[in-house]
Amino acid sequence: MESTELVAAVRRGDAEAVRELLDGGADPETRDPADGLPLLCAAVAAYDEKVAEALVEAGADPLRPLPDGGAPLLRAVDGGSTTMTSAVLPETVRLTHEQRARLLDRARFWTGTDLEAELRRRTGASGPAVRERVEDPDDFCHYEQITLGGLTVRDGHAGVLILLEERFGTGAPFDEVLARALARPDRGHAVWREAVVRLSFRRHEPTWAAAAGLRDHPDRLRRLFAADLLRLMAVSGPHDGYRPPAGRDIALFFPWASEEEDPEVLALVLDAVIDEGDGYAEDIGALGLRHATHPDPRVRCVVPYLLSGDEGSPDALSARLEALYALARDPDPDVREQTAYQLTHVRGEAPGIEDVLAGLLDDDLRDTRVHAARALALRGDPRCVEAARRLRPLDPDGGPDGDLMRAMWAYEDAAARTAATETG
Repeated sequence: MESTELVAAVRRGDAEAVRELLDGGADPETRDPADGLPLLCAAVAAYDEKVAEALVEAGADPLRPLPDGGAPLLRAVDGGSTTMTSAVLPETVRLTHEQRARLLDRARFWTGTDLEAELRRRTGASGPAVRERVEDPDDFCHYEQITLGGLTVRDGHAGVLILLEERFGTGAPFDEVLARALARPDRGHAVWREAVVRLSFRRHEPTWAAAAGLRDHPDRLRRLFAADLLRLMAVSGPHDGYRPPAGRDIALFFPWASEEEDPEVLALVLDAVIDEGDGYAEDIGALGLRHATHPDPRVRCVVPYLLSGDEGSPDALSARLEALYALARDPDPDVREQTAYQLTHVRGEAPGIEDVLAGLLDDDLRDTRVHAARALALRGDPRCVEAARRLRPLDPDGGPDGDLMRAMWAYEDAAARTAATETG
């Protein structure tokens, strides 16, 4: 009975039920009666990383030989998903030199091949391929997925290759990893993401220097890649390993932010500046004021974080606050949402802030309304009560909702103490 239930749970992608059944003694090597293969193969084919992880953690062997000479891990590499490959990749100490070489060869093969042509070769299908964009919400990236003749692959093989090389300690040179990323020139694509993340894990001077050398490159994509990577390296704390020499990131990002003309690159550079921290609040605020009316909303979305510092002269603080108020009325909903969130962090005297927040209580985006209600509660404004009521039901485990609920509890406690004092 357990094996039947496990098969059904894997097929419907119910990771929670799969874990419960495995905890209850179900065999992680149970075979699917439809094809006789281990259930891990079904999870891999369905790109169901959570189910695959549950099976592997319970003892399913990603290296188990299959009738076709492959293994579940090889099938994950074939599938082209970095997330799936990572989910079933065992500790590298378990892999022999031959196994590592085979995995790398397979990833290199797919990286260099025409995916649709290879599917046609394998299936003999002659009809049109189905191409669709698929999102990977857990890894915040996407792929192009191609289906033909009953086979499906995703176009993340170059990212899989980067992942395997880094895990095996054989990472490719910076320029080669960059070239793989630029073959999918999209920050949201899985290959680009994998290239940036894995290079950032190297955390050493040659990687920083190679990326910094692209700052003035005429190709915006190379500057974009450099900004993405350097931002990630710069925000890593000392416990993460590499940190640029003192002041070097400041010397890079501030001039770059003043000179960069491409909006997407500029937004990343400004985002890196935000984390520069103590000692640069006035410079960061001035940079925010300079870009508060930038024509591109991607840049304006970052500006509220540049304006949030509480250091500076009274005139500078007043100018930053007025700029935040203007951004709260921005025509772009994402800019308003980011501004509303930042207004929850404004403390002390802020003339007019309550009315600005009240103006966001009917915003198109729910998160904006949540942030505004929370900020009003934090400032003791009674308009938060009706605002919170209109937002119900609230999710106590959700980020913005949970923050609002805690702010409302504090508001209600303060109101009760005030009432008690007045009646006492």
